[in-house]
Amino acid sequence: MFQYDESQHVPTHEYSIRQQPTVQQIMQVLRSQHNNLYAQLTRAGVNRRFIDYIFYLLVSFTINQADTDQSARQIYIQFTRRTPWINQYFGAFNVPQSLVDRVLTTVVQITLDIIRGDDEEPTAGWSNWENLGGNLTSAPSVSSWQANRLDVFARGQNQDLIHKWWDGNRWSDWESLGGVLTSPPGSVSWGPNRIDVFVRGTDQSLYHKWWDGSRWSDWENLGGTLTSAPTVSSQRPNQLDVFVRGTNNRLYKRTWNGTRWEDWQDLGGNITSHPASISWGPNRIDVFARGQNQDLIHKWWDGNRWSDWESLGGRLAGAPTASSRRNNQIDVFVRGTDNRLYKKTWNGSRWEDWQDLGGNLTSHPAAVSWGPDRIDVFARGQGQNLNHIWYQQ
Repeated sequence: MFQYDESQHVPTHEYSIRQQPTVQQIMQVLRSQHNNLYAQLTRAGVNRRFIDYIFYLLVSFTINQADTDQSARQIYIQFTRRTPWINQYFGAFNVPQSLVDRVLTTVVQITLDIIRGDDEEPTAGWSNWENLGGNLTSAPSVSSWQANRLDVFARGQNQDLIHKWWDGNRWSDWESLGGVLTSPPGSVSWGPNRIDVFVRGTDQSLYHKWWDGSRWSDWENLGGTLTSAPTVSSQRPNQLDVFVRGTNNRLYKRTWNGTRWEDWQDLGGNITSHPASISWGPNRIDVFARGQNQDLIHKWWDGNRWSDWESLGGRLAGAPTASSRRNNQIDVFVRGTDNRLYKKTWNGSRWEDWQDLGGNLTSHPAAVSWGPDRIDVFARGQGQNLNHIWYQQ
């Protein structure tokens, strides 16, 4: 499973097996499949026809004047040097430069993918991957405290905790929240304007930092000896369940019950990755990890007891992640051995087959759902940048 056979690959666009695509062919792909790129700029007050004109200039430059062996970022920088009036125009509308850079770099990347024949039709309901920049030294983590709000965390170049957020209109720049991390972070939100973040420190202990709506707390040390990144879920407001792998490769849990931190609880198992956890309702927790056979394994709490571990198959290249769109539904995401993103869904009555969502990941993924018809997934890409794909019904 999760092995790619080139002989079985069928190009998804006719022009990928013909001559180089034309500007108009690529523009048709942008207009029909990437309306989100237009929407991000129209929300900022820019006329759609003007956006279409800029995209046309950028696609034409990439095809006809740029060295397509370069990165999308390099080509975009060359384009802006030749057409400085474009950024001046966006500036007149007070469009954030970070938004302009991100959207236009994505247009270049889509053009390069089509030229190189690397583009694939997105799976139904799923966007294409987008590049959100940054220089990550770990997998990301993501949480959401209200509809259309996303907070992404990762370890930065200085081993510190870095943070980027989507406020419903635009992506912020990265900010540093300090600390010295020896693992990817884990994060969750249990209510509006509340975020809790957990990491492993240099002494292998569990550390905790939280946002209360006004400010970030200092770090607190919650002890333990971790051999993995932590993961955290919340069954109800003001309750946190944190899971880690211990020195014996067993799963351990520590719970904030609304008043105090309870002692560590040994939940057994023999896991070979960071755990992942999700709660879709009070008294329900589902935990996932990679097992001894590199497969996806699963354990759950039903309000009375913990189940045994079960194998859900697959062959994972790292830790899983999970999100839930509604009661009794779970979407689990993993990086396969071909570095592509795969999803397995519990639909309320059975586990569905694995679904290939593409990409080229260099970390395990992170996922969150802020509504019944929305999933956002993040991972580190080839340039150590943050990559993002989303599902919208």
